[in-house]
Amino acid sequence: MNIMTYKAYSARIEYDERDNIFTGRILGIRSMISFHGQTVSELRAEFEQAIEDYLSECQELGIQPEKPASGKLLLRVPPEIHSQALFAA
Repeated sequence: MNIMTYKAYSARIEYDERDNIFTGRILGIRSMISFHGQTVSELRAEFEQAIEDYLSECQELGIQPEKPASGKLLLRVPPEIHSQALFAA
């Protein structure tokens, strides 16, 4: 999976062979934000604009923008399972 990051927001990047474009979708927030571009430079600009638009809209509506998930999940497990997970990793 290819990832782009801007202002702590990450997006999954894929190539759409049928339409010959790159597509992206912001990860880690409930809002569905997607963007696309024909070149990597265009895709990067569209990604950054999508984030700026999202943050501006949140400000205009007086709501707090969602913070992206960090990808870290902390849980407590028995030591045996922890050891097995370390071994598997």
